[in-house]
Amino acid sequence: MGVIPLAVSAGDRVEMKKPHPCGSAVFTVLRIGMDFKLKCDKCGHEVTLPRKKAEKNIRKILE
Repeated sequence: MGVIPLAVSAGDRVEMKKPHPCGSAVFTVLRIGMDFKLKCDKCGHEVTLPRKKAEKNIRKILE
């Protein structure tokens, strides 16, 4: 049982289940591969997450 792949591409804005410590739950997708590279829209901090964890924690795709 795997996670169903999402139709996410670089440049999309996504809302995550858990917010960043700065308070924002909206991130911009910078890179997709084995890992997702996300940039917080509020503070600009960049985060790298394993693909499985990122896909599980995405609540919705905004753009």
